[in-house]
Amino acid sequence: MTPLTLVSHHLCPYVQRAAIALAEKAVPFARVDVDLANKPAWFLALSPLGKTPVLKVGERAIFESAVILEYLEETAPHPLHPANALQRAEHRAWIEFGSAVLNDIAGFYAAKDAATFKPKTDALAAKFARLEGRVVGPWFDGERFSLVDAVFGPVFRYFDAFDRIGDFAILAGKPKVAAWRTALAGRASIKGAVGADYDERLWKFLEARRSHLSASMIPAGGPSR
Repeated sequence: MTPLTLVSHHLCPYVQRAAIALAEKAVPFARVDVDLANKPAWFLALSPLGKTPVLKVGERAIFESAVILEYLEETAPHPLHPANALQRAEHRAWIEFGSAVLNDIAGFYAAKDAATFKPKTDALAAKFARLEGRVVGPWFDGERFSLVDAVFGPVFRYFDAFDRIGDFAILAGKPKVAAWRTALAGRASIKGAVGADYDERLWKFLEARRSHLSASMIPAGGPSR
């Protein structure tokens, strides 16, 4: 098999998607982290958009997480997409929905004041209400773990930090989403998609936003307090 290297960033949820898919498919790979605040020249040569993840396949590089996931589906064992074409297309659409949720999460933690924070909170709650109406359980579409699950594992990881800060009611009254979140949190591939210091790194990242959310955070001790 051609050696694979996942070019990564410690906190990137899109990297986590690829790492989860690789783990589910039992495909060996190396992982190299880059500092996105100080991007090395070799990384910019691989990633035209200057973003992670990048998957090196031998000496060739694939960028953009959705493309990486599709490449792995075509080349690696243990498919994570449904066999049915219509179901597969639907799953791809929900993966895009997952990316929209991540955009809303970024707006949520970056909002500078209460006036902008409230609509970001409402937008997230509305998206999870849509998911509540779609999730089958225990995984997104029933008994089979799929790429949609790989996409939402990193999404829910943010809420482990948000729950330490306050009750924003984004996931309130959504029992199917709550059960799905719990199932994803216990999945080995999702646990292993981040380093042991992920929680601390995320906490420091959120603190550094100097946002409406970070104003409510525990000072300088992070999640261990």
